Amino acid sequence: MNRGVIFDVDGTLVDSNYLHALAWYRTFAEIGEQVPMYRIHRAIGMGSQQLIKDLIGRDEPELSDRHSQQYRKVRDEARAFEKAADLLREIAGRGGRVMLATSAKPEELEVLLATLDAGDAIHGVVSSKDVEAAKPEPDIFARALEVGELEPSHAVAVGDSVWDIASAGRCGLRCVSLLTGGTGGCELEEAGAAEVYSAPAELLRRLDSSLVGSVLAGGVVA
Repeated sequence: MNRGVIFDVDGTLVDSNYLHALAWYRTFAEIGEQVPMYRIHRAIGMGSQQLIKDLIGRDEPELSDRHSQQYRKVRDEARAFEKAADLLREIAGRGGRVMLATSAKPEELEVLLATLDAGDAIHGVVSSKDVEAAKPEPDIFARALEVGELEPSHAVAVGDSVWDIASAGRCGLRCVSLLTGGTGGCELEEAGAAEVYSAPAELLRRLDSSLVGSVLAGGVVA
């Protein structure tokens, strides 16, 4: 039976959430919508169209492309979190299949993968282009399970937002959460996080005692 870990990318492995929030803030300002930054930040992790509707109360499909234009101005400032690549390599080295499941567009995903620089450890990638509905719908994690040939009872998700927890939960996955996206630990636990760690480095350091380590060692996720 294959065992694996399905990772969100933005805010989980790469420090990009606040850059996305800034890009959305500027995008909304372009059309005269003054959306407070804290509201934008809380919505990061959703698919673009759901984020737009939640924040301004209507559909504006073209804003997704405008956001991409704004994000291009700041994306080179994104950095992989400390030990993020090492974490992926350690999981792969223990026989786990490392899958990435992200709402990022193909152009953004290419930059994220280059920033992360752990291609040798990644078994497969699922992005927004591969599914009809983005997080918090289950499509991305469900597709990652299919591509990785994984069963929910032998896999675990890792993310930074309540949207990751919701999306993973809807396809039967438990979710380990990181604080790196800016959401508080209590909120993540209330949303259903199985465990909460400060960052990839802490999860790597405590891997043996974590749910991730248990799955890799042959445990079954209830």
